[in-house]
Amino acid sequence: MSKVFVSMGMSLDGCIEGPNASLENMGGNGWGDLHAWIFQQRVFRQRLKLGQGGDTGPDNRFLEEIFDRSGVSIMGKRMFEAGERSWPEEPPFHTPVFVVTHEVRAPWARKGGTTFHFVNEGIEDALRRAREVCGGKDIRISGGANLVGQYVNAGVVDELVLSVAPTFLAGKRLFDGIDPNAVGLEIIEVLASSKVTHLRYAVKRKR
Repeated sequence: MSKVFVSMGMSLDGCIEGPNASLENMGGNGWGDLHAWIFQQRVFRQRLKLGQGGDTGPDNRFLEEIFDRSGVSIMGKRMFEAGERSWPEEPPFHTPVFVVTHEVRAPWARKGGTTFHFVNEGIEDALRRAREVCGGKDIRISGGANLVGQYVNAGVVDELVLSVAPTFLAGKRLFDGIDPNAVGLEIIEVLASSKVTHLRYAVKRKR
């Protein structure tokens, strides 16, 4: 059965973006430090058509696994709007992507098999539709923080995959609003390199 997993980059102080983040200043101050490792990986460079080369070590293999297991992604409107400005003509997903938003908009098909679908009925409907098209693969919750919190608190997330960069951002925290009395975690894996530490947790309901 398909799993629902969150996969995001995070700073050591638990933030996914720095202060002063906006559409004009994507990710705010420190965003580059948070994601510097990912732009060095071969699989990411290939997917974004960034040219030849790139690392092929454990971080690259970690990313390959994330891409390989993902049959569909779900994200919030703010994350989509930032990506719409910065993604190339062929975004890196190569799967359907459901955007949870109040905006009514026709599906947006891009090169490489990525089509963005805009869901106006909330997180439950987005997840239902994602299950219908995931093809037996897993469903990735890509962000942002508010959407992740909603899905975790709803009890539908099976796994957290966090890539912790060795930096402090003092910005927007990923897990503000999580109910600690309802959610428990079990460590699955820790994978460390000289650039980033990847943490995998199984999510358990306490009640």
